[in-house]
Amino acid sequence: MSAAPQGGRSSAARSSGPRSSGPRKGGHKKGGSPPPPPAPSGTATRRLAQRALVRIDRDGAYANLVLSGLLDGAQPSLNERDRHFVTDLVYGATRMRRACDWYVDRFVATEPDAEARGFLRLGAYQLAFTDTPSYAAVNATVDATPAKIRGFVNAVLRQALRSSTDWPSDGVRLSYPDWIVDRLVADLGSDDALAAMQAMNDPAVTHVRSDGYTQDLASQHVAASVGAIAGERVLDLCAAPGGKATAVAQSGALVVATDLRMQRCGLVVENAERTGTSALVPVANADAAVLPFPSATFDRVLVDAPCSGLGSLRRRADARWRIDAAAVDRLVALQRSILDEAVRVVRPGGVITYSVCTLTSSETLGIDGWLTDRHSDLQPTGAAEGPTPDWRAHGRGWLLLPQAAGTDGMFVAHYQRPGGAVR
Repeated sequence: MSAAPQGGRSSAARSSGPRSSGPRKGGHKKGGSPPPPPAPSGTATRRLAQRALVRIDRDGAYANLVLSGLLDGAQPSLNERDRHFVTDLVYGATRMRRACDWYVDRFVATEPDAEARGFLRLGAYQLAFTDTPSYAAVNATVDATPAKIRGFVNAVLRQALRSSTDWPSDGVRLSYPDWIVDRLVADLGSDDALAAMQAMNDPAVTHVRSDGYTQDLASQHVAASVGAIAGERVLDLCAAPGGKATAVAQSGALVVATDLRMQRCGLVVENAERTGTSALVPVANADAAVLPFPSATFDRVLVDAPCSGLGSLRRRADARWRIDAAAVDRLVALQRSILDEAVRVVRPGGVITYSVCTLTSSETLGIDGWLTDRHSDLQPTGAAEGPTPDWRAHGRGWLLLPQAAGTDGMFVAHYQRPGGAVR
């Protein structure tokens, strides 16, 4: 691999993000607690981030899992500031992978191997998308690079730094596969789609419920909109990790939480114990498309369906690179099968809540239209307004765009089975 020759052009590329802290100084008094271990240098934090990027890109590892393992393994040398810095580097460079690659590949003559590519992405992310001073971004990244590729990485990053950034397309600028850009623009319109994709490039905001459970506000809105009351029997399909099930159980309703995979059922059990709702959240290992329950068993059924997740990409840095266009149609077929079962097991007068953390028309308006044809007796129900003013009417349901309130993008709709009244 080699760097392509390039004439020098003045650059406006600069960057941001937390600076890594240097070694701590000072001793401790005799008989007192020993000082904390020195924090790793900017070089060490970037090496750690590069290891994660290589695992994600070359080995197909999930970003959250590989990062968690590397951060835990680096203890106790990482202080909180360093952990945040490494997390931003890994998630940011993963999210912005397409843009980062374009940013440096203008000056690359041959395809770099995974090791070099990781360092190039780290440098590009800092230069183009953070406030890290340019000299620090380049110097520390180059210093972290092994000697055999240091000259190459140095030459490419310095050429990129001196060059202007004229993004060739929205897909490159926002760092999404073209099919996602095309689909969301077609489904939402250009302005809403581009704003949604821009919003999902920002780090996710942490929201902690009163019971200590961390859950995005959009999901909290969905759980509240189920409208369960004490004494009701609620079925939560595809319930893991249990956020919505435990939230609904706070009403005093009995919430039967199901999931297809036993390991994920274990997550629901753990979170029910953690939130003090175990007595109200029995967990069943069951296929949502072939339920073991008799017909007309439940007062309410929550179908938080498997979906393309194109509304929650801010919290899943690598998800945009894992899903393919054909997956949407496969997921729509699954959503329909699950809803068929939901209609069977809800009692007359009971309510089905359908929600997905995606923005595609096929999984929102398309499902709503399919229900109109397939189960024409179902009637839309619920408030005349969305869960909050940020939700907009969307078919017979409600859509929350990521840019509206800094949350996941989400769709929710409620349907009542005729033949009785909701208790």
